Amino acid sequence: MKDIVLEKQDLTYLSWTRTRNFSGTAGSFLKAYSELGGEKIYYKLSNYDTMRGVIGHECVNELIVDRLLTILGVEHLHYQLLHADILVSEQQQEVFLCASRDFKKSGESKIALDVYYDREHMEGEKPLDFCIRNGWADYVYTMFAVDYLILNRDRHGANIEVLRDSQKRTIRLAPLFDHGLSLLFSCLTEEAIAGYDVMEDRLTNTWLGSRSTPDNLKLIPMGQFPKLKRLLPEHKDVLMQGLDDVVSQNLRDKIWDMIWKRWCVYEAICDQR
Repeated sequence: MKDIVLEKQDLTYLSWTRTRNFSGTAGSFLKAYSELGGEKIYYKLSNYDTMRGVIGHECVNELIVDRLLTILGVEHLHYQLLHADILVSEQQQEVFLCASRDFKKSGESKIALDVYYDREHMEGEKPLDFCIRNGWADYVYTMFAVDYLILNRDRHGANIEVLRDSQKRTIRLAPLFDHGLSLLFSCLTEEAIAGYDVMEDRLTNTWLGSRSTPDNLKLIPMGQFPKLKRLLPEHKDVLMQGLDDVVSQNLRDKIWDMIWKRWCVYEAICDQR
């Protein structure tokens, strides 16, 4: 399956619902789903403003991070970037949106990790300690590394999901998903892109750990840093393939600058540990 479909699709039949914006940014995020041929497909838009329509590029971020995690060998939800006409509030718009499949296996149910923690944690047990006790340390440390590399600002407790199968008595954390509010998501102008400091530590909405992605790296114990596959300079072309007519060259270059510089810092930290 191609991860970008540039030929415009007619998705005006989709019904969009608003979801809570945890990030504190203006606007909201709209989601929809369809069930064609027995398969459920989920769709989401970039940041939506009732006056200006779709104004962000979070869906492009999802694709770039999807490709990055494939390179790094990290299990994650795959996204497809679609060029489409949609209908929101009786207004037709031409947009790029994301499509993804259900990551639940047959028989599994899902629950947000923060809700599961509220039900199951021991008295005085912090969320990180709860995850470690449940055998999810490697998952969490990998998530900390990924969120540092992409400066993910929205890893709230519902952006990590617990999948349970009561018949098989299995429980696992869902593959990493929802990375739209990362990279340069707040840069909507060329001036903002040019002035953006890709290494600046910015406050994040993080349920596990701290509100600083570099500080979260410090929570990873000695000898337990995730062994990610190596990122190389030539991977820039892989990450940005097909995006020439979707977002600007300056944005693509700056996003790569962020990922590469942060990767170099991460590699240095791993070498020291």
